[in-house]
Amino acid sequence: MKKLVLFVGLYLGLTGATFAASGDAVAGKEKSQVCAACHGPTGSSPSDMYPKINGQHASYLTKQLHDYKLAAETGGKEGRANAIMQGQVASLSDQDIADLAAYFASQDPMQGTAPEDVVAAGQKFYLGGDTERGITACVACHGPRGDGMALAVFPDISGQYPAYLKTQLEKFRSGERANDMNGMMRDVAAKLTDKDIELLSQYMSGLY
Repeated sequence: MKKLVLFVGLYLGLTGATFAASGDAVAGKEKSQVCAACHGPTGSSPSDMYPKINGQHASYLTKQLHDYKLAAETGGKEGRANAIMQGQVASLSDQDIADLAAYFASQDPMQGTAPEDVVAAGQKFYLGGDTERGITACVACHGPRGDGMALAVFPDISGQYPAYLKTQLEKFRSGERANDMNGMMRDVAAKLTDKDIELLSQYMSGLY
C-alpha cells in the first residue's frame, strides 16, 4: 500500500508538471464545436459508440487528450490509440486541451440507469471484487458512487453508457488499451470473464 501511495504521489507530481496549463471553460466552449458531432454540444454523446464526457473530471479529460495526441505522434505505439481522436487532437495545443477539459468538466454530470435484475449482483461485485480470483473491488479507485478521484486521475464512470464501459473493459483485458496508470486496469480486466464485464457495465451505468 505504501508503494502504491508513493507511486500515485509521484505520478500526480509528474502529471501536474506535464499538463500545467489552466483551463478556461468559456474558451473551451467555443473550441468544443468540433467535438459536438460525436459528443454532443455539452459532452452528452447521442450515441453509445462514444463516451459521455459531460461532468467528467478535467484532470482525466486532460490526460486522455494528451494520450491521444501522444498516439498521434508515435503512430499509436504510445498513449491511447484511436483513429478518430488522434486526428482530432493532433493540432491541439496544451492550452486548447486544458480549455476543452475545463468546459466539459463544467457541464452537468452524466446520468444513466441500471436494469433492476443486475443491481444486487453488480453491487456485490463492484463493492467487494472477488478475492478468490484476485479481483480488486472497483470501489477502491472509482468510489461507491462511481465518481472516481479527480486528484488521482481516476475517471467518473457513473452514468456512462454500458456499451462504452463494456468496450473499454474488453480493450483493457486484451491490452489494446494500455494508457492506464501502472497497468492497474489491465491487471484487473485480465481476470474478468465476459459475464463479469457485462454485469459491471450494466451496474456502473446506473451509479450516480
